[in-house]
Amino acid sequence: MSDGDHVLICVAWPYANGPLHLGHVAGCYLPPDIHARFERALGNRVLMVSGSDEHGTPITVSAEQEGIEPQDIVDRFHEINSKALLDLGCTWMPNVDGRGVEYGGSLFNRTTDLEHKKRVQSNFKDLYDAGFFEMRAMEQYYELNPSGGGRFLPDRYIEGTCPNCEADGARGDQCDSCGATYESSELRNPISKMNPTFEVEIRETEHLFYRLDLFQEALQLHADQRQSVWKPNVRAMTKQWLDMGLRPRAVTRDLTWGINVPIDGDDWIGKCIYVWFEAVQGYLTCSQIWSEKYGEDSAAWESWWTNNEQSNPRHYYFLGKDNVPFHTVIWPAILMGLNHVRNGKTANDPVELPGMGDLHLEDNVPAMEYLMLAGGQFSKSRKHAIWLPSFLERFDPDTLRYYLSINMPEGHDTDFTWNEFVDRINNELIATYGNFVNRVMSLTARLPNEGVSPLIQFDDNVLHADDIVFLDTLHSKITDSLKRHRYKEALRFAMNAAQHGNQLLQNAAPWKHLKSEEGADGRHESLSSLAFGWRLCRYLAVVTQPFLPFSSQKLWAMLGLEGEAHLQSWDSALNWTADICPTDENYQPLFKRLDLDEIVQQEQSLVEESEPSAIGHGVKGGKKEKKNMKEEQPEGIVYLEFETFMEVELRVGKIVSVEEHPNADRLYVVKLDDGTDSQRTICAGIKEYYSSEELMGKTVVFVANLKPRPLRGVVSEGMMLAADDGDGAVKLVTIDGDISTGSLVR
Repeated sequence: MSDGDHVLICVAWPYANGPLHLGHVAGCYLPPDIHARFERALGNRVLMVSGSDEHGTPITVSAEQEGIEPQDIVDRFHEINSKALLDLGCTWMPNVDGRGVEYGGSLFNRTTDLEHKKRVQSNFKDLYDAGFFEMRAMEQYYELNPSGGGRFLPDRYIEGTCPNCEADGARGDQCDSCGATYESSELRNPISKMNPTFEVEIRETEHLFYRLDLFQEALQLHADQRQSVWKPNVRAMTKQWLDMGLRPRAVTRDLTWGINVPIDGDDWIGKCIYVWFEAVQGYLTCSQIWSEKYGEDSAAWESWWTNNEQSNPRHYYFLGKDNVPFHTVIWPAILMGLNHVRNGKTANDPVELPGMGDLHLEDNVPAMEYLMLAGGQFSKSRKHAIWLPSFLERFDPDTLRYYLSINMPEGHDTDFTWNEFVDRINNELIATYGNFVNRVMSLTARLPNEGVSPLIQFDDNVLHADDIVFLDTLHSKITDSLKRHRYKEALRFAMNAAQHGNQLLQNAAPWKHLKSEEGADGRHESLSSLAFGWRLCRYLAVVTQPFLPFSSQKLWAMLGLEGEAHLQSWDSALNWTADICPTDENYQPLFKRLDLDEIVQQEQSLVEESEPSAIGHGVKGGKKEKKNMKEEQPEGIVYLEFETFMEVELRVGKIVSVEEHPNADRLYVVKLDDGTDSQRTICAGIKEYYSSEELMGKTVVFVANLKPRPLRGVVSEGMMLAADDGDGAVKLVTIDGDISTGSLVR
């Protein structure tokens, strides 16, 4: 559309039971902000919606552990997380786009909002009346209080062994280790999380179930249509759910903290709408609430939600990989159910994909893998995390945005370490981008200034035609990468532009001609590169804005330009004839260098002062018992004892067969000749990096004394070593030359 597409950016709703950590930011909250800024720069009409998920058991667990009311928990952390996201530069404020309300805006809402509750209850009642729910008796864990009485235990009040991968510490309905979801009664070796010594038993309780099975055929058709768009992880998880066959899923639960079931009768006292069914509706209710509060009229939301000839919206959902099925299966099923009801149909009528006038389904779900912390998964509940609020108290938000963007877990898990963070900032962001800007500013400041930019007299694009062609081509690559949600690739291309600027100045050596006489040999050509350097800085201020909004605006002002960088159109970056303005002679470097030793010392100090009993919080700053000080390590720095390392037995093996894993799309079942009479089986997640033919015959290094464990039904007896550069390249560690299989690696 000539006046801009309607683009809805839907961002996963964080539980308001603790502060956000860097894993949340990399997986859910930075990517949508980058994309929203990009779409706005393209001239599109962007509405971004999310908020705090304030119901459900994560909230009640935290409240019980702290001995306070659930409302106190959500009020505290909604404020903390809202502020942290704004401090990070996420565009949740202002609520209305700077170009005008017709261009959209954003709203970070709350599921405790009364308007959200009313709309969810209305949708629930409509689906109930249309016959999309059925009553079922279900088995649920019940905690027996030794003093008498008891209570039904929600999923998060139960821990045990995962029925799928057999990992310990699995939650009642989902395993963090393998991502599997299941009914709580399927959990093995269950115990009460709040009262581990209390006896638990299974009792029967009645609940309403949503008829997901009625949507199987339509969802399969929808998934088939998205195959060329969805990432491999999204395709695989959705396929797994659909292949298993959809079953009715409980939409009510025995819990008082939540949205009451809008059905009369004593049977529904003490029951609420299940948070999985309620919270995903926040994308729709948040859009409607934004429309009422800030829109041109109360129906403005429809431009972003309904298919029609004037506005065919685009929907993008940003979330972590563990949340994929809720957005490719469950939420589309709810939307199709609501469309069904709006069209006057019931559960007895065949379900169809949305048509004109219906609520729109997602166009893409660019879900992220995990950002790990020194090899382990970030975990709010286990307090293995670096918290966003405390991080932003000590570091420039753009340094975090840069590191997480260039290290974004797009196709595979990535790892946060303080060593790499410091290296990326000092040796990439500052050494390339910051250094180029500093050279242009400092050299320009040394030229005579008479009220206008001294660069104007040297401005000569004819001499830089090749540079312009290079940057125009690079701009197309950046644009294409952003449209395809390849954010780290787009940022690398932008950094290539800065590196090109450094090379341009290095070759031209303008510092040699700052004081030479007018007309001196090579003076004009050399200083024209400095003038073009100003133009390249202007270019960088525009194209880095989605990634680094604070330094982008700082650079825009340093260049003497008026207005705000984020309001500049995307392709205005390619205006190579824009007026050159006088630069700020009192400029400051864009970024400050980091000191790893100082950071490690600060982290150690914070660990020693942290409060271990601040359940679900963990913002560093409380007191800690002296006896535990030496046992803690700074987050992101893990020291390994030499004796521990020597326990790992590395040996040489030769790949003799490679087969598809029968139950996992991303795994191979590899057979190794390990020097023994019997071959060794290893399940390897390298399918996207190697074909089976490429693997055959390779001599590799593997961990020989790793405890065997079942992976999707196949027992894996070790692990092959591989190198990962963090940018999508993964290579097996192989042996140089011939050596006997089974040889010890030392």
